Amino acid sequence: MARPKDYLDEVYKLEDAEETRALYDEWAETYDDTLNESGYVTPDRCAEALAQFAPDPEMPLLDFGCGTGRSGVALHAQGFTTLDGIDLSPGMLAVARQRGLYRNLIEAPGNGPLPIDPASYGLITAVGVIGAGAAPLSVFDELMTALAPGGLFAFSFNDHTLEDPVFEGRVAEYADTGAAGILFREHGDHLPAMELGAVVYVLQKR
Repeated sequence: MARPKDYLDEVYKLEDAEETRALYDEWAETYDDTLNESGYVTPDRCAEALAQFAPDPEMPLLDFGCGTGRSGVALHAQGFTTLDGIDLSPGMLAVARQRGLYRNLIEAPGNGPLPIDPASYGLITAVGVIGAGAAPLSVFDELMTALAPGGLFAFSFNDHTLEDPVFEGRVAEYADTGAAGILFREHGDHLPAMELGAVVYVLQKR
């Protein structure tokens, strides 16, 4: 069993959804402590960026990869009140449920399409979820499909993810084809204690 301080390294060794679920279930009780020790600020950055552009903070928001609900705390602090969370790990969802911030919490399947109807959300977040050691790029497309026309998608790519140009290339593809507009892009801190940064984006679907 990995010690708590090793989990941040272990995530980059995961090979499939079942390994990912098992690791995060094991990590759930100490996850917040681990990230707090590293100065985790990406949830706050994403929530603040989304709040700049959201037309109505009370509209339903899908917090994809919500984990223990740390992102929900940040979103709630910015006035977002109707939160639905989805995550692969039931252990993480159990911690999120204790916060009492989410309207619905959904366990994501390990394989197959996400249980989200097309164009069903006007606001979606994916905080530290897509990229190296996390969800594949195909999830980005699934979330864009779940986003309603005119809806906003706030997400982050950490520095490890940015080493592979395919991730930002997909964002550029949406922008270049007119499928989405880039409202916000800013590189900043992610895990400052580890000297790791991240880019935060807010896209608007056309």
